[in-house]
Amino acid sequence: MDVFKKMTMLSLEQATVLPYLSYRLAMDGMNIIKLEHPVYGDPNRMIGENRLGEEKMNSYFMAINSGKKCITLDLGAPEGKDILKDLIVKLNVDIFATNQLPRNYEKLGIDYAMLNSIKPDIIWVGLTGFGPDSNEAAYDPILQARGGLMELTGEAGKDPQVVGIPLPDMGTSEHAYGLIMKALVERAMTGEGSRIDVSMFMSTTSWLTVPITLTKSFGNKITRRGNTHEFFAPVSVYETKDGYVYIAVGNDRQFASMTRLPGFEKLAKPEYEKNKGRIADVKNLNDLINSCTRLKATGEMIEMCNRATIAISKVNTIEEVIEDVHVKDAMLSARDPKTGTRIWMAPPPFMTEFLKESNREMTFPPRFGENNSDIYGKIGYSDEKLAGLKEKGVI
Repeated sequence: MDVFKKMTMLSLEQATVLPYLSYRLAMDGMNIIKLEHPVYGDPNRMIGENRLGEEKMNSYFMAINSGKKCITLDLGAPEGKDILKDLIVKLNVDIFATNQLPRNYEKLGIDYAMLNSIKPDIIWVGLTGFGPDSNEAAYDPILQARGGLMELTGEAGKDPQVVGIPLPDMGTSEHAYGLIMKALVERAMTGEGSRIDVSMFMSTTSWLTVPITLTKSFGNKITRRGNTHEFFAPVSVYETKDGYVYIAVGNDRQFASMTRLPGFEKLAKPEYEKNKGRIADVKNLNDLINSCTRLKATGEMIEMCNRATIAISKVNTIEEVIEDVHVKDAMLSARDPKTGTRIWMAPPPFMTEFLKESNREMTFPPRFGENNSDIYGKIGYSDEKLAGLKEKGVI
């Protein structure tokens, strides 16, 4: 929607949780200004390979920072706080966001009360590990451990494992994205801004729908089970002649269809007709299915199951996911005007109007302080003033 192109978000961000949120909004066409300390910056700039041959533009940083502009500012300096106020007012900032620890809010002059006093309709977003009353440090795997995700991930009876993507980071971003949309609607109706606080820990535990209900209500013990499902069988990974497939049978009718597949007739046992019986003997059932799938090629298994409307997938590598018919033409890209390097990013959860108009092309992740001259110039700062601020280490 064109309305997002008229909005500006100033984001004091680092790591993943907030950069992914601002990246999501950049996909909507919103004007995202990434705000970094003039010395330290976003530490993710230094993670991964240095493919461009220059500092603070490493490969890990590139994944979720396209579509943004970047300025530097030391908010710990007295001048920095005044400059922040100029940015907020003169750029007519719609959203200010931070993932700083709450104890730093007032010290840096970024607390909601201060920003609301100079711009009453501002939407303020604070993403924290455990809420605005806690200064406990939190990283994604720590939240996975404390929030129960690791307890649910891994082989039964073996060590807990982290989830393969940073769900506490990205899940929090998605929750905050929804709250921002709600706040924008409220502001459009009332003219008033609002404060949004999102706890990464509470975002994480909110995904534990079935585990928490069954544990707290009925005393069930919910823990990791490998590739099987707590309540449905057969649901697991099975070996083929040339790889692995994941098969998920959701009801008794589908299992009956499975027993009629060529080579799977021995599954047709009375005790397996109902899901309850299959769950009760799930290990032997899975061993029996494996003895059938090992005699089939992956492609043959997929063709047979698709014909019988049984859910199945090859266990794809990332390289294979990229070539999936639904993915290969939906990925985003960005080209570096300086080096000509093109990078590719994961497809968005939905194709926004902005991405359709740009043919899924975004601007290249910004270099450190790349847009200082342009953005500070828009609020009336001359080149001479900027040079002085840079010499003093303020920008």
